[in-house]
Amino acid sequence: VEDTDVGIEEIEELFGRKVAELVDGVTKLSRIELKTERARAAENFRKFVLAMSNDIRVLLIKLADRLHNMRTLHFIRNPDKRRRIARETLEIYAPLAERIGIREWKDELEDLAFRETEPEAWQTVTKRLDQLREKAGTLVDDVIAELEETLAEKGIEAQITGREKRPYSIWKKMEAEHIPFEQISDVMAFRIIVEDEDDCYRALGVVHRRWPMIPQRFKDYISTPKRNGYQSIHTTLIGPRQTRVEIQIRTRRMHEIAELGVAAHWKYKQGDEQREGSEVERYRWLRVLLEILENAASPEEFLEHTKLEMFHDQVFCFTPKGDLIALPKGSTPVDFAYAVHTEVGNHCVGAKVNGRMVPLGHVLENGDQVEILTSKNATPKPRWERFVVTGKARSAVRRFTRQQEQAEYARLGRTILERAFEAEGVKFTKRAITQALDRLNGDKADDVFVAVGRGELASAEVLKACFPGIRLREEERGPVRVRTEWDPVEEDRRRRKGASVPIEGLTPGVAVHLADCCHPVPGDRIVGILIAGQGVTVHTIDCEALGTFEEDTDRWLDLSWNADEAASEFYAGRLKLVVLNERGALASIAAIVAKHEGNISNLRMTERDREFYTMLVDVEVHDLRHLSNILTALRALPVVSKAERLRG
Repeated sequence: VEDTDVGIEEIEELFGRKVAELVDGVTKLSRIELKTERARAAENFRKFVLAMSNDIRVLLIKLADRLHNMRTLHFIRNPDKRRRIARETLEIYAPLAERIGIREWKDELEDLAFRETEPEAWQTVTKRLDQLREKAGTLVDDVIAELEETLAEKGIEAQITGREKRPYSIWKKMEAEHIPFEQISDVMAFRIIVEDEDDCYRALGVVHRRWPMIPQRFKDYISTPKRNGYQSIHTTLIGPRQTRVEIQIRTRRMHEIAELGVAAHWKYKQGDEQREGSEVERYRWLRVLLEILENAASPEEFLEHTKLEMFHDQVFCFTPKGDLIALPKGSTPVDFAYAVHTEVGNHCVGAKVNGRMVPLGHVLENGDQVEILTSKNATPKPRWERFVVTGKARSAVRRFTRQQEQAEYARLGRTILERAFEAEGVKFTKRAITQALDRLNGDKADDVFVAVGRGELASAEVLKACFPGIRLREEERGPVRVRTEWDPVEEDRRRRKGASVPIEGLTPGVAVHLADCCHPVPGDRIVGILIAGQGVTVHTIDCEALGTFEEDTDRWLDLSWNADEAASEFYAGRLKLVVLNERGALASIAAIVAKHEGNISNLRMTERDREFYTMLVDVEVHDLRHLSNILTALRALPVVSKAERLRG
C-alpha cells in the first residue's frame, strides 16, 4: 500500500475488513508533515505501537515487510538511506522480532543490517567462519552422532541438530568482551529436542556426565522463561577435540515457540474467541510500551525510551511473595518498583535487598529479593533519572518532573498576575483570564499562568487582553533599565590572578590572561591566543571571540589545565540570571552561592521591569563542576526563572 497504487479499500474488497485493518495498521502515514526524518520515524513508530496494541498480527505484518525491505536493500542507491534503514532495523525491528519470539526473523534482520552498518566487520567475520567451517570438517556430524548414541543408551528419544552461530551474534560478543574472533570458542551450537520437560533435565544430566561443563555458562530458561516466553536449557561443554560447544535442550513445543514466537501460539490456541480482543493484557512488554507512550512528551522521547526497554540482557529478581520480576542488567530498586506498578514507583522511599537496606541507586543482581518501601506522601525525584535503566521508570520520572515544573511555573505566573492586577487597581479573577483565552492563544487559564511564569508572556499583555483599552501605569513611565558599574578594585584583583593560572603548554614566564568574554574555569576545554606585547589570552574552545583569529592559526596554542594546582584556586564564571522581582530574591541567590562554598565577586543588573529583572553575576568557583552545581541549585530556586552560563 505504501509504495503502490493499491488502496486500503481494494485490500478490504479482496481480503476482508480485518486484513485491511491489519495492513492499514502498518502503513507509514507518509502524509504527516514533520520537521525531521527522526521525528517522522518516531511518529510513525508511535502510530504503529497503537495499532499493534489492538492486534499483535500488525507486528507480524510489519516485521515481514521490514524483512523484505532488508533483503532488497541493495537496490537502494543512496548509501546514507541504506544505513539509516539498517540502523533502524537493529534498534527497533530486530528487538521486536526477538520480543515476540521469532528468532529466525530476528537473526536474519540482524545479519542483513550488520552487513550494511559494519561492512568491514561483516566481511571479516564471515571469512573467518568459512575458514573455521573448512577446518572443523566433520566436527558437527561427530558431535551429533555422539549425542544420539549417548542419549539412546539412556532411552531418551531426541532430535539433534547442529549449526554455526550467526555473524552478528559473534561480532556482538567480540565487541562486548573486546576479544578477537580466535578467542571465541563456542561458535558451534547444538539443539536437543525431546518430548517433554522431564526429558530435558534427563538429557542435561546425560550430557554433563559425558562431557565436562564450563562453570558460569549454564542457564535454565525452562524454570525461568524469558519475557517473550522463550524456554530452553543452555549449557556449554568441552566436547570432542577439546572444542567448546553450546547445547540447547528443549521440548518440541518449546522449540516451535522459540522459532515462531507468537505465530506458534495460534497453532496451540486455534478457535480461542479471545483472539479478537486487545493484545495488551496478553503481552506484558506491550503494556509497558503503552505506558511509556502515555508518559512521553513527544514521539522522539517515546522512541528513545522504547530503545531502552528493548535493548538489554536480563536479571531476575523476586518480590517478598516470591513473584518473579525480569529487569535489564544494571537495574535498580527504582526500576524494580516501577516494574511492579507505576504507583509503587511513584511512592517509593527506600528498598531492602535480601533483607538489608540499600540505596535506591543500588544495582540489582540475579536472585535478589527486593522489598520496596513506600509512603503515600512520597513523589518521584528528578535525580532518579540519572540511574534508572528501564524506559518505563525513566519516562514516569520525567513525566512527573514535567508536571512539577508546570505546576511551579503556574504558581509563579499566578503570583505575578495577582501583583500586576493589584498594581493597576483592577481585581484579579481566574474568570477574567478564562474569558480572554481567545486573545491570549491559550486553551485554559493554567496555560496563561505557565507562560507568564516562564517569562514567555508579559503581565501587561494579559491585562490588555482582559481589559481592552486599559492604560497601564508602566507605559506612562516607561521601562526601567538599571546598569551598575563594575567594581574596578575587584576587577583588577581578578585580572591579576591570571598571572599564576595553572595551565600547561606555556613557555615559563609568559603573561597569561583569562578572557573576559567567556570566563574559562578549570574543566573547560581551552585554547590560547598569543597577543603581541600582551602575552597569552585563554579562551574556552567554543568562545565566539575565537572567530576573529580563524585566519591566524599560528597564534593558536593548545593548552590544558593543571588539575592539581587548579584545585586550590578560585576562578570567576559569569552567569546570566532572570529573577522574579520580589523582596528577598537577591538574598536567596547569595545564600545558594554561599551554601555551595562559592563567592559572588561582581553583579550587574542589566534590565528590570514589573515582574523580572536580568542580572550578570560573576561567581568565584574552583572548577567547572563547582560552577555547574551552583547553576543547578540556582535553577531550583522559585525566584529564578532562568539561569545560564555566559560563554562570550
